[in-house]
Amino acid sequence: MKSQRIRLDSLLVRRGVATSREEAKRLIEAGVVRIDGVVASKPSCMAAMTSTVDVVEISKEEKWVSRGAYKLLRGLDMFQVSPFNLVCVDVGASTGGFTQVLLRRGASRVYSVDVGYGQLAWSLRNHPRVVVLERTNARSLSREVIPEPCGLGVCDVSFISLKLILPSLFSVMDPIGHVIALVKPQFEVGRERVGKRGVVRDPLLHKEVLSDMTAFINDNTKWRVAGMTHSPIRGPEGNIEFLFHVVAAHGDDVDYQLIDIDEVVSLAHRDAR
Repeated sequence: MKSQRIRLDSLLVRRGVATSREEAKRLIEAGVVRIDGVVASKPSCMAAMTSTVDVVEISKEEKWVSRGAYKLLRGLDMFQVSPFNLVCVDVGASTGGFTQVLLRRGASRVYSVDVGYGQLAWSLRNHPRVVVLERTNARSLSREVIPEPCGLGVCDVSFISLKLILPSLFSVMDPIGHVIALVKPQFEVGRERVGKRGVVRDPLLHKEVLSDMTAFINDNTKWRVAGMTHSPIRGPEGNIEFLFHVVAAHGDDVDYQLIDIDEVVSLAHRDAR
């Protein structure tokens, strides 16, 4: 008699491995769930009720190569974007916090782009699903550099305005892809308006930066800002930073006016206390 079969995410909940199907989905996409010894790939795959389920624990040493990982985790969860089975590009990869998150969430391949050299963590540098593009200026990205369309682009750059990076990033994206980009006011307002130790504290300046960046994207590219939130952790010296969710424009299928920039900034300052 054949054993009854059930969706894998539901099986994890029944076994008490996860408290909800959403949590089960995150575990599966992180690549830490094994069914009868085989790494699971999709929450929707069917498994026998009698299957052996193992969750590979991630040690603290292996957890995240940089604190930047928590920024992208917030963006993916807040904007409900999944890298699963997508070709992704990580601009400003540095040590690889964003790249690591993308891999854990099931990206099929990650192009890790950075103008520097030798920063990417060894475990990621040698990962079979990572293409290392060091000494690569993000402003020169093109289909010659990345020969396949990317379903998800993520960006965390410093000492340069995001406006100078986005057009080239958009050029390597799939027309139905998503971009999650970190907006850093300290690199957008101009040196003369940055406070002591390079920190922008004025909420009015934060609102100005977010409004200006939104207008730049919506008015000058074929992409649109679909959402924004603040980073869960501050940047160096305590700067509040923001995450933008950007999608390709397809008529009027997204109501861009729903974004309340005043509320986004207000929540950022409340949580930063």
